[in-house]
Amino acid sequence: MNIQTFLLAKFKTALTSVGAPEDSPAPLSRSTRVGFGHYQFNGAMALSKVLKQNPREIAQKIVDAVELDGVVEKLEIAGPRFINIHLSPKWLATRLKATNLDPRLSIEAEDSQTIVVDYSAPNLAKEMHVGHLRSTIIGDAVTKTLEFLGHKVIRQNHMGDWGTQFGMLLAHLNDKLAANEVAETALSDLEDFYRAAKIRFDSEEGFADRARDFVVKLQGGDPQCMQLWQNFIDVSIKHSEEVYEKLNVTLKAEDIKGESAYNDDLADTVADLQAAGVVVESEGAQVAFLPEMADKDGNPAVYIVQKTGGGYLYATTDQAAIRYRNGVLGADRTLIFTDARQALHFKQTEIVARKAGFIKDSQSYEHCPFGMMLGNDGKPFKTRTGGTVKLAALLDEAVERAEALINKRESDLSAEERKLIASKVGIGAVKYADLSKNRTTDYVFNWDTMLSFEGNTAPYLQYAYTRVQSIFRKAQVTNENLEADIILQESQEALLAVKLMQYAEAIKQVSSDATPHVLCTYIYELASLFMTFYEACPILKEGIAEETKNSRLMLAQLTAKTLKSGLDLLGIDTMEKM
Repeated sequence: MNIQTFLLAKFKTALTSVGAPEDSPAPLSRSTRVGFGHYQFNGAMALSKVLKQNPREIAQKIVDAVELDGVVEKLEIAGPRFINIHLSPKWLATRLKATNLDPRLSIEAEDSQTIVVDYSAPNLAKEMHVGHLRSTIIGDAVTKTLEFLGHKVIRQNHMGDWGTQFGMLLAHLNDKLAANEVAETALSDLEDFYRAAKIRFDSEEGFADRARDFVVKLQGGDPQCMQLWQNFIDVSIKHSEEVYEKLNVTLKAEDIKGESAYNDDLADTVADLQAAGVVVESEGAQVAFLPEMADKDGNPAVYIVQKTGGGYLYATTDQAAIRYRNGVLGADRTLIFTDARQALHFKQTEIVARKAGFIKDSQSYEHCPFGMMLGNDGKPFKTRTGGTVKLAALLDEAVERAEALINKRESDLSAEERKLIASKVGIGAVKYADLSKNRTTDYVFNWDTMLSFEGNTAPYLQYAYTRVQSIFRKAQVTNENLEADIILQESQEALLAVKLMQYAEAIKQVSSDATPHVLCTYIYELASLFMTFYEACPILKEGIAEETKNSRLMLAQLTAKTLKSGLDLLGIDTMEKM
C-alpha cells in the first residue's frame, strides 16, 4: 500500500467538498520533523486566493471534511496553512501485519505498460570498461523495479557491433587467421587486439586501404567477411556475458539488439523522413534543421541522417531503433541510459522522430543521462598509468579487497563461506556506491568508502540484514512459525513502522523517475532506524513480555524482508551470516 497515494486521494476528495476547483494543487509530503506528524498537507494557502478566504479557516474546513477515521490519530493545523497528519499506531500495526504476510510486501502492481529499456550498450570492438558500469547497473535496477511493478519490460542491449572501425579489426583478424591462429586466441584480449590493429592502420603501408575494402565488403554482406565479423562478435559477447554474470545483472544474449540489427531498415528510414518533409538535402547530405534548438544567433540545430556519399550515422540507427521499438515491439515507454554527454543527441533524435510520426503522442521517449565515475583527482577514473580500467579487473579487485577485510574480522565462517561472502560484499559495494548517488551527478570512486561497514554502503546494509537473521537464530524462531500482533508503544517502534510502510513510495519513484538512488536512500534510512529501534527496544532481553517480544520480532522480520527486497531490486545479494 502506498500511504502517500492513499492520503492524497482522501485530501483531494476533501478539497472538492470545500469548493476547491478540480485542478487545485494538493501538496502532500512526508514530514521532516517528528513533532510535525508523519505527513503534511499544504494546500490551504494556495486555495485562499482562489476562494478568497482565510487560509487557516480553509485548513480547518479541510480537516473537518477529510475522511480518515481510524487511519489517523490526529490532524492538527500548524501555522496558517499546514495540516500535520499523525497516523494511528493501531492502523499502522494492522497494515504492517498484513504486509508481513504478503509476499509482495503490499506493493500494488501498476497499470501494465510495455516498456523498452536500452542499457549497457558496450562497443564490441573493445572489452567492457568502467565507462559501461553506470549504464549497466542503473538500467538493470530500474528494469527489475519496473518488472516488480507488473510492467512488460523488454531489454534492448544496443551493442556497438557495426561501423567503419570493424574494417580495421576484420583486416587484422583475417591476417591472424591466415597465420593459423584461432579466433578465440587472437581475440582473447580485445584491448591488445584493437591497439595492434590501430597501429597497423596508422603506420603500415596498404593496411588502411585493405581495412576500407573490408568495410565495403561488410556492408555489402560478403559471406567470408560476415563470417569474420561473426567470429569477432561471438568472442566479444562472451566477454560481456562474463562481466554481466559477475555484476549480477539480468542481461542475456537474447537481449542484444546491436546496431547491425537495423541495417536493412536504414534506407527506408531515411526515405520516410524525406517523405514526411523532416529532412532535406543539403550539400549532398540528408539533414533535419531544428529551429526548436536554434543557437543564440537563431541558426537551427543540424541533425544529419545520411552523409554526403550515402553513409549512415548513429542518428540513422537511432531513428530505425525507434521505429522498431515503437512499431514492432509496441513500446508505451522507452528508457535509454547513456552518459550525460549524449543528452543533446537524444533530444534532437526525439524531436525528429516525433515530427516524422515514429513516436506517437501517447508514447514516451526518455533519455536518462548519468554523470561520470571520477578518480580521487576529480578526473575520469583511470589506471595509475592513465589507461582504461577494464570492468572485469575492477570487479575482481573489489572481491579481493572484500575478502581481505572479511578475513580480518573474527567469525566462525569457513574459508569457503568467506569467499562466497567476499564475492557478494565486493560486487555489492561497487554497485551500491554507484547506485546510491543521484544518477545525474558525477561521483568519486573510493575503495575505502564503498567497502566500509559503516555509513551508506552495501556492506552496512548487508550486515543489517544478517543482524536480523542472527536475532531470529537466537530466538529460535523462523519466518514460518512466527505470527503475532504488532503493538506500537514506543516512539522508535512507531518511527520504524512508518518507514516500513513507505517502501511503496520509494519503489514508485524509481519507476517514474528512473532514479535508483531513491531506493538506496530508503533502505539505508530503514536500516538505520532499525538499529536505533534495536538499541532502544530490546527484543530478547530477560523480563520482556511475550507479546512485546513477538511484536518486535515481527517488526524485525518485516525489516529484513524489506531490506532483502530492496537490495534484490538493486541487484545486490544478501546472506544469512557475515
